[in-house]
Amino acid sequence: MKAVIYEKYGKPNVLKLTNIKKPIPKDNEVLVKVVATSVTAADVRLRASDFPALFWLPARIIFGLFKPNKKILGHEFSGIIEEKGKNVTKFNIDDAVFGTTTMLKSGAYAEYLCVPETWKHGVMALKPKSISFKHATCLPIGGMTALFLLEKATISKNKKILIYGASGSVGSYAVQLAKHFETSATGVCSSKNMEMVKNLGADNLLDYNQQDYATLDEKYDIVFDAVGKTTKSKAKKVLKKAGVFVSVKMMTKEKNEYLLKLADLTKNGKLIPFIDKVYPLENIVKAHKYVDTGRKRGNVIIEINKK
Repeated sequence: MKAVIYEKYGKPNVLKLTNIKKPIPKDNEVLVKVVATSVTAADVRLRASDFPALFWLPARIIFGLFKPNKKILGHEFSGIIEEKGKNVTKFNIDDAVFGTTTMLKSGAYAEYLCVPETWKHGVMALKPKSISFKHATCLPIGGMTALFLLEKATISKNKKILIYGASGSVGSYAVQLAKHFETSATGVCSSKNMEMVKNLGADNLLDYNQQDYATLDEKYDIVFDAVGKTTKSKAKKVLKKAGVFVSVKMMTKEKNEYLLKLADLTKNGKLIPFIDKVYPLENIVKAHKYVDTGRKRGNVIIEINKK
């Protein structure tokens, strides 16, 4: 089968398209024919070994000190179950599924992927028929991160939230989820992305190139750092006394209930996964180069098996 591997850390050109043996599912696993995957911030960070200084050594010990332990990236996927192990009861052959590959030995940059029916760190669920494979692919990582952090911030009706980096994957979900929770959302982004963020539901917009959000007179219940590029000390300048700062730099947790909630909102038209670009697996290096520019809006999809 075709797969993209990387055997050393570095720039996008470390990603190599090759042929490897098709995996065989264990008794508790299903074999998924991958329709699509994505290029997430986590994929880029692992590929480049771009970890914060404080966490660089622990991260390298976990993910590979001198070279990557997990040679196939791809943190989220959608696809169709082609085979299943004898102990699998929740899924059947030909089921359309979507989910994550968190802490599995292999990611989704491949034509086939073995996924456990359940495991501690990641999630997989049936894909609703009304959601396309591409849209389902990019729901898990960005969507669950946004939902987890909003719940951590105890979001509720009539609160005011400022979302820094509102045009990225996590930010685009945070804006829409904030409106679902009936809050007043201010999106901080570049001027070229303002129309996009407005269409996602932001009540107010701020161009970070024109004004520093920390100078605003408005006070917020929540400041949501959706790109990991602002700080709690800066956010405090616009937070109410009991206000909360949350950031994608914080630890998050994947839950099946989150995935199902996101799918339900998408199915009912209340959440729209924003897709910026779609690349074939053969253009994975080009896709990573684009994400490395920092100009990605929403999500970048890698199409592997057209459906």
